[in-house]
Formats: sequence, C-alpha cells, structure tokens
Amino acid sequence: MSESHSKAADNAAYCAQLVRDHDFERYATTLFVSQHLRRPLLALAAFNVELSRIRDHVSQPLTGEIRLQWWRDLIDDVARGSVEASPVAAELMAAVAEYDLPRRDLSRLADARVFDLYDDPMPSLAVFERYCDDTAGRLFALSAQILGAAPDAVADAVHHAGVAQGIAEAIENLSLHAARKQLYLPQDVLAEAGAMEADIFAGRPTPQLTAAIGGLAVVAREHLGKALFLLREQKGEAARAFLPLAVVRRALSHDSLATGNPFTPQSISRLRMLWTMWRVTKSEAFRG
Repeated sequence: MSESHSKAADNAAYCAQLVRDHDFERYATTLFVSQHLRRPLLALAAFNVELSRIRDHVSQPLTGEIRLQWWRDLIDDVARGSVEASPVAAELMAAVAEYDLPRRDLSRLADARVFDLYDDPMPSLAVFERYCDDTAGRLFALSAQILGAAPDAVADAVHHAGVAQGIAEAIENLSLHAARKQLYLPQDVLAEAGAMEADIFAGRPTPQLTAAIGGLAVVAREHLGKALFLLREQKGEAARAFLPLAVVRRALSHDSLATGNPFTPQSISRLRMLWTMWRVTKSEAFRG
C-alpha cells in the first residue's frame, strides 16, 4: 500500500471511530448501506461531530467562531493550511468532490452551529424549526445524495425529517443543555405552557415544563409522520439515509416520554438502536 493510500485509510478509520464514539445513531446507519458508501457517509457525520463539539473545546465563543470560520473557508476552498492536517477535512472534501455535494448545504450547517456557541435562548418554534432544518436536515439531504437521491425529490422529506430529529434531540439533551445554561426549547412554547427558564436551568421538573415538552413532541410527531409518508415514494438505497427516523419515532413515543422527569428521558442502548434500525430495513420503504 502506498503512503497516500495508507494515509487515506487512516483518515477514514479516524472518522469512523469519531462517529462511533460521539454519534452512534449515524454510525449505525452506515452499517445498513453498501460498503463503498459508508466512507463518505462517515466523513459527513464526522464533520457534523466536529462542529457540534466545538463548544466542548473552547472557553470563549469567539474562539469557537474562529474554528467555525476555518471550516467555512475549507468549504469555500480558501482554507489556510493543509487540509491533510485534519483527517475529517480530508475525508469530507474527498466526499464533496466524488459525490458533487452542494457546498451551500455544508455552509448552512456550519452557519447554524454559531448558535451552539452562545447562551442565547431559542426565541420561537419557527426559528427552532429553521435551525433543525439547517443542521439535522442538511445531514439527511447530503446523506441521501450520497446514496443516490435527487435533491429535489427528497427536499420536503428532508425538511420534515430534520425538524423531527432536531426536536427529539433537544428533548433528549435537555439535562446537558440546562447544565450549560443553554436553551434550545423555544421561548414561545415555554411561555405558552407557563414553564420558567429558572426551573430548567436548576434542573427542576415541573408540570409546566412537561406540558411544553409534550407540545413539542406533538409537533415533532407531525413532522415525522409527514416525512415517513413522503418517503414511501423514495425507492432504493437512498431511503436508508433516513434510518435514524426509526430511532426518532421510538424517542418520541408516549412510553419514552412518560418518565415523570424530563431531565431523565429513557435512553436507548446501542444494541436496541441497531435492532430498531435492522427491523425497519425489512419494511418495504427501506428494503433498498
């Protein structure tokens, strides 16, 4: 094996491990697609992991903004320094070139992650849905393109899938966000239910917060239903880009949400996640 091939293999292995450690749901998705398509999917997921973890590695938002700008420059082909210095960057740009991935979608993902760096509250459900579309939605869109879907054919499904997954993740990560004094639950939804930010940041479960989360779950289930309905028209392997929706559906179920404490939602084991996805692949929509 040549030195360049060895380096590329190391980069691919790095991305796979990064996603396996920090986003097992998307790692699991790649196990149900053709082997040659796993690498670009993992590169895309690793890019998202890098962006989503920036706050964990900086002490000031400005430092995080600088890191995000490096990724924007990379996407726009004006990055300073060698791309080869970053395994994720090298793998991502290889995937962009091979599958003609739209750079505007990657830029939207990076731009949306600016919100993560600050403690500003999410002002409204409409703004939150746009954030979900720019993050989870872009991952669905780009993954579907890698798997052969025409972007226009899955655009509506992508939007609804992204919002459903984004809301589910915000509910699941409420405890983590509250500890950081971050608030992804929309202020207008909280206000309508009478839920208080002070209670959320103190980790206090209240009936009002439970009502707000229940309302958000209803919205998420509506988007999930629309996404699954639209995906009935999507045949072939491209539908498997949406396998995470099987886990979203489970997370948004009444049983999963009925823990009595929104700060301790029911978690799903990796084995259960794999089983859930495997079972869905046997359905007509995801058979490929």
